[in-house]
Formats: sequence, C-alpha cells, structure tokens
Amino acid sequence: MKEILLKALACPKCHGELQYDIEQNSLICPKDKLVYLIKDNIPVLLENEAKTLDSSISVHE
Repeated sequence: MKEILLKALACPKCHGELQYDIEQNSLICPKDKLVYLIKDNIPVLLENEAKTLDSSISVHE
C-alpha cells in the first residue's frame, strides 16, 4: 500500500492512524486492536466488518 494513501486513512472507530500488515494484507488499528481487511485492493473500513486483533500479530507503535 502506498505510504501517501496510508497516511490519508484513519480508523473509523477512533480516527487514529492505521498500520499496514503486508503479510495479512490488512490495516491494523493498534489502539482499538482491530484489523480491517483489504479486498480487491480496497480497504474495508467498516467497524462491523473488522476483526479483533489476534495476539499473534505484532503491532509496531
């Protein structure tokens, strides 16, 4: 994901910064511990579609 696009996106719940997980092709909100999937190169930033962050995924703050 391009850095400029990542900086423009925010968590829909807390409006905080999102981190790109290249291995899972998803966006992570470390504050809310939510994972937003990217489908067909489009981030799905819907709270009701977010997954809870698995403790096995490392988050770099």
